[in-house]
Amino acid sequence: MMKELIKKLTGVYGPSGSEEKVVEAIKAEIAPFVDEIEVDKMGSLIAVKKGGGARVMLAAHIDEIGLIITHIDKEGFLRFSSVGGVSANRLSGIRVEFKDGLVGAIGAEKTGNTMDKMYIDIGAKSKDEAESKVSIGDFAVFRQDCVDLGDRVIAKAMDDRIGCVVLIEAAKRLKDSPNDVYFVFTVQEEVGCRGAGTAAYAIDPALGIAFDVTRTGDTPESITMDVSLGKGPAIKVKDSGVIANPKVRDFLVKVAKEKEMPYQLEVLEAGGTDAGPIQRSRGGVPSGVISIPSRYVHSPSEMIDIGDVEGCVNLLTALLEKDIREEGF
Repeated sequence: MMKELIKKLTGVYGPSGSEEKVVEAIKAEIAPFVDEIEVDKMGSLIAVKKGGGARVMLAAHIDEIGLIITHIDKEGFLRFSSVGGVSANRLSGIRVEFKDGLVGAIGAEKTGNTMDKMYIDIGAKSKDEAESKVSIGDFAVFRQDCVDLGDRVIAKAMDDRIGCVVLIEAAKRLKDSPNDVYFVFTVQEEVGCRGAGTAAYAIDPALGIAFDVTRTGDTPESITMDVSLGKGPAIKVKDSGVIANPKVRDFLVKVAKEKEMPYQLEVLEAGGTDAGPIQRSRGGVPSGVISIPSRYVHSPSEMIDIGDVEGCVNLLTALLEKDIREEGF
């Protein structure tokens, strides 16, 4: 069942600023398991499971990286720019999809492999034909199938639909919580963690936890990083956007140890999550991150381990069963 949900959510079109289809897909999945549901003015989906206690905000972003059309030339080729952290050296030959389902292929000039030397070919024979299908400002995302490899799964947009899967699964499995739990599916994370900041301001939580992917150091000649696929959820210590509140980090470690769950500690040298704006909201919110290890982040083929995802769900469910007021939050 979890793999079916991963396939469903990673396949939905939803670049930063155009997340409406993802909102509808998630709403259909989580609505039966929560007490309230709304979409805020930024577009983030907020689902509440009431317990009568302190407010806990859980955040996973629904947007994915993408491309935006900036120019259509006389031959009908589309020039583009990035929406979020897109690496040009991974683009040549990749297929992309627009909101209406139109598909194109990315090509590159012989003079370079930078984004300004690339274009999208939608098969148009002229500018007029291209303009009948695409407009300046249209968004596109990677078009890539979700592939089940057994213990591991590859798909585009694992960042961060896999975090959304964790929140949905936890909502389904959580019978009761002494806390008021806010499952927040945020918009525009890839362009500056914008949706999380406005949601956190409105909710004013006592505790905030973001769920997002993190890089690994377990592939040939990879970056030096003490996180691997298949060794459990990663409890963040630091990234470029947040130093996890030590009290929150220690709480997560304590719950993992109590339940004898495998976990890893994560130090991410570059990159950030929704925990940054949550932590800085209002007068400050004790915040942390539970990360899902992922290979090939920000590519069309992001890989996760199902055991790690299960571990994240189990850890989240276990901590939500505790009254966070008794933990000092």
